[in-house]
Amino acid sequence: MFEVRLAAIVVALVSTGLTAGVFYAYAISVMPALARTGDRTLIDVMQKINTVIINPWFMIGFLGTVGFTALAAVLHLGSGHRSTLIWLGIALALNVVAFGVTIALNVPLNEALDAAGDPAAIADTAAVRAEYEADWVRWNVLRAVLHTAAFLVLCGAVFVAGVQQGKSSSEAAGVVAGQPVSQVSAASVVGGQVQAPYRH
Repeated sequence: MFEVRLAAIVVALVSTGLTAGVFYAYAISVMPALARTGDRTLIDVMQKINTVIINPWFMIGFLGTVGFTALAAVLHLGSGHRSTLIWLGIALALNVVAFGVTIALNVPLNEALDAAGDPAAIADTAAVRAEYEADWVRWNVLRAVLHTAAFLVLCGAVFVAGVQQGKSSSEAAGVVAGQPVSQVSAASVVGGQVQAPYRH
């Protein structure tokens, strides 16, 4: 079962990391490059990007930021996984907020840009750009930061899950002849030599 729980965290980690990377790439390369182009070019390129990015590869990762993180959290419900669950809860909250930023802020801007129509036929491209670019860039940076933070928290969750599993394994191995290791060790070491536990 540990392997299943760990796999869920890793899948959530990969999904979150890939999505954060996409938005990070927008923030440091795509949008700065488009900022140096004309109004019509920016509108045309962003309309095309917003069309092609709706594909299974992106959507699996994007939806997985919330879906896979939620699955990992559900699999860690229980007192034995409380520490890991806390980390997963934080990561889930960050991913949910980032997801909300995309749906509530970036997507409406994309839809408005698409509704402007063919860039070649837009009379006032400067106005269309002004209503889109600055706000879209701002919200993109925010969601990139949130997903990156969630990615780092999920890295912490992997570490904590490993530590918890190690402790559980040690405790399970610590029962010898029906006694905890601490009791057996104290009773079986006589005169500096390890003695076999007495059996009835």
